[in-house]
Amino acid sequence: MAFLRTLTCFLLLIQGYWVCANETSSALPFGLVNISQERSKDRVLEFWGYHDYQGSQNYSDTLKLRYYNPLNIGDWHGTARLDTSYLANYGPQQTNQSTGAYTPNTAMLTVWGGLPTWFGNAGGRVIAPLQNQGQWAAGPQLSTSFRPSYTETNIFSDFSPLTRYLYGFSPRTAPGSTTPALIRRLELYPTLGFNLSANTQIRFWDENSINYNTAGGGWFVPIDAMVTHRVNPHFLFAIGAAKQVVQTYQQYDWSVYSKLSFTF
Repeated sequence: MAFLRTLTCFLLLIQGYWVCANETSSALPFGLVNISQERSKDRVLEFWGYHDYQGSQNYSDTLKLRYYNPLNIGDWHGTARLDTSYLANYGPQQTNQSTGAYTPNTAMLTVWGGLPTWFGNAGGRVIAPLQNQGQWAAGPQLSTSFRPSYTETNIFSDFSPLTRYLYGFSPRTAPGSTTPALIRRLELYPTLGFNLSANTQIRFWDENSINYNTAGGGWFVPIDAMVTHRVNPHFLFAIGAAKQVVQTYQQYDWSVYSKLSFTF
């Protein structure tokens, strides 16, 4: 019942958001223009690596493969994103500390898009565990994006906020281990981009979100920054880092990560 109440509130927010947004989309402040329905027709393949510190000398390394594919259904245009990941945990509190071996972690499908008249994009995410520990999770998301009307000499690149709610279910537990708490999480990405040069950007809260635990309360607020550099139209690389500043909802202490991105 709690999930149904949350979902109902989220859907009502969607309806009110689009009604208000469509009424005011022609008069955006600060010289911004809405670019939420501008999207690339290219496919993108990315290789990610993460090194996270969990606290108490415990660490986790993640290797992730991420793929973006454009979707077009009549007047509706969107994007499908598929993630798969391998995880290695090590440290005094980890059961596999002696090997630190990589094991399959999760697979994730995210789909979002909109119609040409929409002020933003609507979509959702499904997460599936790939081993005998973990849980399924799913939930809706809303996003939009703005950029300055004059971009030639503007250091400000874009403001692209995203909100997602994830609801966990069907937990998988290895024999002899405790059942993990089910995910009930609101994710907020107040993404900001700034141009450092013609091909280099710094982006804040693009990869790591601000989280609120809707089940038991508690916030996780990181400072997240990623520098991206486009070498040519087909290749981009990035390095980033995140550090928690508020953690009443346990996630990680700090994280460093990088990616290689290929467009074709």
